[in-house]
This record gives sequence, structure tokens and C-alpha cells, in this order.
Amino acid sequence: MRCPNPQNHGFRVLATRASKTTSAGRSSQAAEPKSSRSDAPKPKEASHRWTFLTNHAHVLVVLHADPEMVLREVAARVRITERAVQRIVQDLEEEGFIRREKVGRQNRYEVLVDKSLRHPIESHRQIGELLDLIGKNHADENRKSDV
Repeated sequence: MRCPNPQNHGFRVLATRASKTTSAGRSSQAAEPKSSRSDAPKPKEASHRWTFLTNHAHVLVVLHADPEMVLREVAARVRITERAVQRIVQDLEEEGFIRREKVGRQNRYEVLVDKSLRHPIESHRQIGELLDLIGKNHADENRKSDV
């Protein structure tokens, strides 16, 4: 349950625990079932594993390889939702990393390769260098799948 609290961004989480009343009318904590941890079913291993590049970088790579690709297809290639791709494209456009041009009913995306990467560790490099490193095999794969 959440209650307004101006010191915690407007919300505070209240912890609640199940309690039961004893015959004497006193409240006591409900006992958790005593089951062995080894008996509990093990969670399935996640099919999605972490990667070295963010989804923002993945979207840049895909749009650089095919500037006219529709965002639904970008989402399928990056393996995220179309809405997530829309938010990423908006972020990239607002920060000046891509330029969107309306062509008829579709968009064409231009990746601005001369922009520096954002993090201080890599800010001495430009987006174009990253795309050259990653994009060559990616573009070759796309050509093979299109044939």
C-alpha cells in the first residue's frame, strides 16, 4: 500500500504482514510454512541474457544499416517492443544522435555519425566508429537474409 510522502517522491511503501489473533485476543505474526528450500521449484533460467551494448546502441546499428526500416521491424530485430523502439528513437532524436525525415507515409532515419558517445569513458570516440565496428557484420547479415 502506498501513502503520500513528500520526502520520498510523493510515495512511501508500507510493509504489511499477515497476522492472526490468538485465543487471548493478542495479535501475533503468522508463521511462515516450514518447507525446505530444496523442495521449492527452481525458477526457469531467463532466456534473455545481458549484452555489452544497450538497446539504444542496437537501434542505432539497425537504423544505420537500413535507414528506411519501419520501427516494427527494428523492434523485431532488436527483440524489444515497438513502443520501446519508439521511445528510444525519441531519445536519440531529442539528443541529436539521429535525424528523422518524413518520406511519404514512412520515416527515413539518418544517424549523425560525427556525434561523440555520451559516457565519459568513451566520449573520445564517435558514433560512427562504433557503427563501423559493429555494423559491418550486421549489414552483411542483412544482405544475406534479403537474398
